[in-house]
Amino acid sequence: MINRYWRIFATGSAFFLFGFGGVILSLLVFPIVRLIYLGKEQQRRASARKVVHKTFKMFIAYMQLMGIMKLEIENGELLKASKGTIVIANHPSLIDVVVLISIIENADCVVKADLWKNPFLRGVVSNTGYINNEADPDKFMQDCQNTFNDGNNLIVFPEGTRTTPGEKMKFKRGAANIALRTNTDVTPILLFVTPTTLSKEPAWYQVPESRFTFKLVVKPEISIKKYVATDVVSNSVRALTRDLLNYYNEELSFYERVN
Repeated sequence: MINRYWRIFATGSAFFLFGFGGVILSLLVFPIVRLIYLGKEQQRRASARKVVHKTFKMFIAYMQLMGIMKLEIENGELLKASKGTIVIANHPSLIDVVVLISIIENADCVVKADLWKNPFLRGVVSNTGYINNEADPDKFMQDCQNTFNDGNNLIVFPEGTRTTPGEKMKFKRGAANIALRTNTDVTPILLFVTPTTLSKEPAWYQVPESRFTFKLVVKPEISIKKYVATDVVSNSVRALTRDLLNYYNEELSFYERVN
């Protein structure tokens, strides 16, 4: 019982530090970055993303130090070699994007418009130049193309929201649409959170009986060449979305059987 109360406290402290850290970055760190790279927009955003990468890395280290979670990474070397690709992942928990950014230094991501209104995170998403999912379609696609040209890896969750435990995954067409319209290959990542926690329905304080393991499995890059060859883009987007969903269903089922 004492251990459980400790993990509730530790989890609460982690999220407090996360919000507080976002405010500190917005009010103190990013203004300094703007001054250093005044008039150099690309360098400023790259520097801001590096700051977020290191900050998220410290956040994940804190969660491990406090006994909340254990992080396992399989095939991490594939990410180090990855540049200018779309990184897609299933979405089992609240901290998925935080973990991904903590291990991908040159990460950009597509984020919900609500984060621009969040008092703790709007400074982070605006200074890093993360891409608003509700931007004008032409601007959105141009922003994606620009980030690939800069050598960034764009994190996208095809589900669009966290998976509801026990329900089948459903992929939206956004990731496939970006891939085909920018002619960019896809790096798939499998995420496992055991036991289930920080998922869509339970509250953050409903912690598991023991610390959870967050396992990240990087898979080989998927070429979109055969889909680009199709004349009708909308048909290709549907086909790629379907194939990516089937790929995830098969890979997740396989890993769950053997582990």
